[in-house]
Amino acid sequence: MNEIVKITLADDEVLFRKGVLFMLEREKNIEIVFEASNGEELLTYLNDNQENLPDIILMDLKMPLLNGVEATKKVHKKFPAIKIIALTSYDTKPFIINMIQEGACSYLVKNASPNDMIHTINEVASKGFYYNDLIMSIIQEGLIFGTKKTKSSFDEEYLTTREKEILELVCQQYSTNEIADILFISPRTVDGHRNNLLLKTESKNIAGLVVYAIQNDVVNLKNITNRI
Repeated sequence: MNEIVKITLADDEVLFRKGVLFMLEREKNIEIVFEASNGEELLTYLNDNQENLPDIILMDLKMPLLNGVEATKKVHKKFPAIKIIALTSYDTKPFIINMIQEGACSYLVKNASPNDMIHTINEVASKGFYYNDLIMSIIQEGLIFGTKKTKSSFDEEYLTTREKEILELVCQQYSTNEIADILFISPRTVDGHRNNLLLKTESKNIAGLVVYAIQNDVVNLKNITNRI
């Protein structure tokens, strides 16, 4: 990626936070705009610095004063354009499900490699979300937003053929430009269809759109798995 990605890190573990910041500062396309030791400190910064908001927040779950889940809710409500990557030592389904439900665009465990972290950040920055095989399997099980919807709850004619094509490519984690090249249309047209999809499915962001598509069997999960 060539565009600068603005990052804020919220984590109460000082040694871990400084280590992550040191690593990220070495990346040419990443700029650290703020580091917070808890959710309250994070929200104060966002409210006071709306001219310099981050593109992505790396959000720890367990923090004093205001934990990562509650902070994610508040950030998502007031600053919906900011993408949140959960960065935590918890890797069990309940924690993953909770953060995805609150709008997290990805979920990264703290024992991940530096390359995994950089890759996740760049994927979220360019495509709006990044779900690995574990998260995709949890979505497939219908564990996000309750039980899996039945076929009868989704009208096959609700989405146009082109919208379904774009939705499947979004779920395969292609970027806007890649989708435009594949379908021989302009990136602006892709954005238009994607915005229509968000409205029609009442999804808050691209991550929510992917959850909707998989749990309503709108896309072929086998194709998505192969792409990942």
